[in-house]
Amino acid sequence: MILRQLVYLDALAREKHFRRAAEACHVSQPTLSAAIVQLEEELGVLIVERGRRFQGFTKEGEAVLAHARRMLAEAELMKDSIAELKEGVSGRIRLGAVPTALPMVAHITAPFCARYPGVSLTVLSLTSSDIQQRIDNFEIDAGLTYLDNEPLERVIAKPIYQEAYVLLTREDGPLGGLETISWAQAGQLKLCLLTSDMQNRRIIDGIFRSVGVMPKPAIETNSIFNLCSHAGIQGVSSIVSRQLLEFFGVPLGTKALPLVEPEAKRSIGLIVADRQPFAPLTRHLLTMSQPVTEAVLPRRSKAG
Repeated sequence: MILRQLVYLDALAREKHFRRAAEACHVSQPTLSAAIVQLEEELGVLIVERGRRFQGFTKEGEAVLAHARRMLAEAELMKDSIAELKEGVSGRIRLGAVPTALPMVAHITAPFCARYPGVSLTVLSLTSSDIQQRIDNFEIDAGLTYLDNEPLERVIAKPIYQEAYVLLTREDGPLGGLETISWAQAGQLKLCLLTSDMQNRRIIDGIFRSVGVMPKPAIETNSIFNLCSHAGIQGVSSIVSRQLLEFFGVPLGTKALPLVEPEAKRSIGLIVADRQPFAPLTRHLLTMSQPVTEAVLPRRSKAG
């Protein structure tokens, strides 16, 4: 009974609505509400702020929720470990990746899926802060994120590749004759950059500060694909990761200029919660993931 109550509590925390939480658990709303009330009586604390609508958790409720998620994760770990002994590696693994790392995810997931065809995989595009939070809350199993820019806590990290940066600009524009461009020069241009909630943007802002400039972007987006498409507009350039273009190719009509002075790079890697023992799938994913070697930047994509 206690595990069922904890499942209901976790669903309420995710959905922030009693009816939606009940639907997610495939029970009636009165059943879910009664189970949480019973849990409160058993623990002798008020867990949920009372009102006509869900208003959040009490301070004690937040503590109960943290323990509930840990207990549910341990129960899932127990089931996965037993299933691995009986049936081999199977189940589901949830991976979060920062948007700039999405083109590189297949380097990790493809060999893993080939090795363990019985495993289903969910990949989510998340900010670096979301990845940290969801790992802490047992909502994802691993993350592909920046390792050496903003602090990470309670995780084990494995470097995968070094993110480098290029200026993507029109081939027939005023910069088309250059082979490289400095960060100071790029800071004077009309730029399309990611939004400030993305760590990639905060990294780029930091590099610009280090050379004494702080551009005001003409266009901001939370989509890496919009970065590429806006670089095709006359007078607008985008700063993108070199790895993005290595995967998709340089868009037709544009040119990628390596950003120099400094030649900045940031480490991106796989992180998992620093909890022992590892869940079987998490352990296999971490073990199989290998560093990606440097590739050669293509001149342009074949497709328009």
